Parts: sequence; C-alpha cells; structure tokens
Amino acid sequence: MLPIINKEAKLVDVAKVCPYGKRSLERWVAIYRKHGEAGLEPKSTEPKTYRVETPIWLKERVVEIREETKKCALKIHWQLEKADIHVHERTVGKILKKEGLVRKYRVKKIKYKYIRAERKPGELMEIDVKHVPGKVAGKRYFQYTAIDTAGRWRHMEVFDEETTHHSIKFLKIVMSRFPHQIKAIKTDNGSIFTNYYLGTNKRSDQTVKTIHALDRFCAEHGIVHYLIDPGKPAQNGTVERSHREDQEKFYEQNIFKNFEDLQKKLRKWNIYYNDLEHCGLNGKSPNQFLEEYIN
Repeated sequence: MLPIINKEAKLVDVAKVCPYGKRSLERWVAIYRKHGEAGLEPKSTEPKTYRVETPIWLKERVVEIREETKKCALKIHWQLEKADIHVHERTVGKILKKEGLVRKYRVKKIKYKYIRAERKPGELMEIDVKHVPGKVAGKRYFQYTAIDTAGRWRHMEVFDEETTHHSIKFLKIVMSRFPHQIKAIKTDNGSIFTNYYLGTNKRSDQTVKTIHALDRFCAEHGIVHYLIDPGKPAQNGTVERSHREDQEKFYEQNIFKNFEDLQKKLRKWNIYYNDLEHCGLNGKSPNQFLEEYIN
C-alpha cells in the first residue's frame, strides 16, 4: 500500500504486478487511509446481530442430539421435524460448526462427478467381516455384515470364529431374513470368501484350483459372487462405511459383559440402524424403502 499512498507508484501499475485484483487494492487503500495499518487486519465476516436469533433451547437441543446420536445436520433436521420443531438443516449445520462438533475432512484438490447407479433391492449385497474391538470375556469375536447397496438394509451376526463355514452360515441367515431375492454379493479376497489368490493343489507341473465352498453355494442358489480388486477396500465402500458407524456409535459407546450381552445389544443396534433415516434415501429408512419399493 505504501508506494500508492506515498504517490511513488500508480495503483494501475501496481495492479499489473500484484497477485491480487485492482478492486482489492482500491479497497485496501481506502481502508488504510481511513483506519491505518490496523484496519488491514482480517476480521470475521460473521454478523454481530441476527435478524431472527435461534432460541438458546433449540441450540442446546441440537447439540444434545449430536452428542447422543452423532447424527449429521440433515438427520437432526428430520428428527426435529418429527417432534414438530421446524429448523432448516443449514441452520443446524451452522450451530454444529460454531460448537466445534463437525468432522474436519481433508480438502480434496481433484473432484470427480459420479453418476449413481440405480439398483433394485437384492441386486447387489456387500459382505464383509469386522473384528470386534478388544476382547469380550477374554475371547475375540467377529462381526459378519451384509448390506444391500440399493436400500441400505443390513444384517449383522457375531461368531466366535472367522471361517468359510461361518461365511456360508451367515449368507443363509441373510437370505432367510431379506425380503427380496439376492442376485449377487460382493466381498474382499479373504480366504473365508474366495481362494482366487490362494488354495491351490499342485499336480506335477500343473496348478489346479479347487472351487471355494462359498462359490459352490452361490452357484447352487443362482447368486453371482463378485470380488473387489486386491488392496481396494473402497470398492466395498457401503459396508466399510457402515463399519465406521458401528465403531463410532456402537462399540465406542458400549461395554459387553459376555457373548450373550454382545449379541443382544448388536441386535438392538441393527434394528435401530434399519429404522434410521438415510441421506442417500432422501430421508427414508431402509425398512421404509423396502416397504415402499415397487417392482
């Protein structure tokens, strides 16, 4: 600013070499002449007064719901609407941001536009295994999860072992509980799901692969078994995202006395999840989506 203020250089000439625009320079010169160097310090653009102030009790209610359920602003908006409390989701988001209750995401430099494929219930079911954190009564357990990519409906079971037998047993349970026919499943490349990269029988100079038990079961029931690329868990993103929900909103907030207690609480959590509004379903719950779905 000083060369312009002292009339050592013209503003137009400075604008040619300055990385900022001419309009910004004009504004800064005016501020400097009026308030001096202190006026150039950046200030908050948040208004000091609001035309319609959000009531304090409503802010406290939003914060309370967030801390109890970890719901996003849109889901909190839906929950308040059910209680006949009307507040815009952007207002809820501003309240959460001001209270420091928002997740800080890494800024992505490259943005891609994805076209979401519309699927039918049962067209593709993602299946994965999550290790139950820590030990329950001195023993480790494994959570099998299946989630429908169309309606986000899911089912979970806990077993004391992670084997091919339990994978087939779990798929049978899911088939009996899901109200539509399951046409395809997608899993990672673990040995409990496939032997595509493992399980070979060597005979002389030939390598003969045996058919995995889960693949045989799928073939008998007309189910296509897809595999993600090795080291690409994002290709199973729907079930991976649900596992993060389990970790943050279930396992980190519960203590289990024994295996029966773990099963009971997990069953309640699964019911709650299938009755919860989902942003990807435009406010519908997975159960509601399946009930309203028309073939």
